[in-house]
Amino acid sequence: MLDKVLIANRGEIALRILRACKELGIKTVAVHSTADKNLKHVLLADESICIGKASATESYLNIPRIIAAAEVTNSIAIHPGYGFLAENADFAEAVEKSGFIFIGPTADTINLMGDKVSAINAMKKAGVPCVPGSDGPLTDDNERNKTIAKRIGYPIIVKAAGGGGGRGMRVVRSEGELVKAIETTQAEAGAAFGNPTVYMEKFLENPRHVEIQVLADGQGNAIHLGERDCSMQRRHQKVVEEAPAPGISEQMRTKIGDRCRRACVEINYRGAGTFEFLYENGEFYFIEMNTRIQVEHPVSEMITGVDLIKEQLRIAAGQPLSIDQSQIQIRGHAIECRINAEDPQTFIPSPGLINMFHAPGGLGIRWESHIYAGYTVPPYYDSMIGKLIAYGESRDEAIARMRHALEEIVIEGIKTNIPLQRSIMADENFFAGGTNIHYLEKKLGLA
Repeated sequence: MLDKVLIANRGEIALRILRACKELGIKTVAVHSTADKNLKHVLLADESICIGKASATESYLNIPRIIAAAEVTNSIAIHPGYGFLAENADFAEAVEKSGFIFIGPTADTINLMGDKVSAINAMKKAGVPCVPGSDGPLTDDNERNKTIAKRIGYPIIVKAAGGGGGRGMRVVRSEGELVKAIETTQAEAGAAFGNPTVYMEKFLENPRHVEIQVLADGQGNAIHLGERDCSMQRRHQKVVEEAPAPGISEQMRTKIGDRCRRACVEINYRGAGTFEFLYENGEFYFIEMNTRIQVEHPVSEMITGVDLIKEQLRIAAGQPLSIDQSQIQIRGHAIECRINAEDPQTFIPSPGLINMFHAPGGLGIRWESHIYAGYTVPPYYDSMIGKLIAYGESRDEAIARMRHALEEIVIEGIKTNIPLQRSIMADENFFAGGTNIHYLEKKLGLA
């Protein structure tokens, strides 16, 4: 097993990694910015080291400083968590070249799956179903682009090959809009991602967002842990996630899961990863792969009993998967609500001092967070301050427990989106299951 791991992240995921390391007897190093010296995991780690000012570019995104911190603390491996540098191929390569273990896939794999065009081509080769599209990047040949769009059928969506997080995409409903949409998206993609390459796909009108969690050891072994439904979104950002996804049969789960497993073996994937799909009319369409642990990983852990972070650590230590597919059984239902420090109506971030805090409890309730009474939420980072997870033997029971937990939780001194989460849990269409990715924005009057 690894002797010492440097945690190159902050907040709840850093604390989650620290806990997994402690259970495996691994020493921990917490790096932090000047704004984060009082973070829970920083206070609990075996060692901590400040790597820069509050700005992420001077701390959590500063590759040389993170590498230097690993060197001076004699760390063996670096866990990137999610966000920041987690899917940065240059970082993964720098970690390995500096003699450390990167807890995640290789730089080549990150590059392959980070570019949407190459990712789609790799998935098609592996037999993973994809959205009908341009089968490659678009060129400056407007007539060719119009022909492709006509073959796919309007509406189509133009996407940046290097995009993500809902940025770098534009829906086109008629041929007259196409040329300008391509040119605008190319310009935006070049400015935002340093890569002006764009491609075209069929635009699905009312899909759900369903994703498959995988683990692979880079030694020819791969498993899937079922699917999650992440359709409750605002501005392409997930708000509620659940597992398993309502309406997905065991036969359907096995079919798509086995294809994802096969793809992992074919691209020699190593670590935890997620295949993201749009799901409409009983069909799965691959959109991208996240080559890291996901925010919503706890719901998969709750229904399978598999600790995904521990498996990441074991795989990074060179061990084969500790479980095989025959041992994975889906039991019960789990729901996760993201708790953000933001105004529940305007969604404007609400940093500041938490002067009162009470965590919810009870059977089946899991609270993942770094906050505590007296903690000051800084204004420099993502507004998510915690994740509330409820598990039940049935979906109805999980929702009932989540409703109670959202009533119990107390966070005072700042505004949070807890009122929004309560309204979602009380929504009759959510309770029925199977809402699409546009549902929440329509409910909020944003669509």
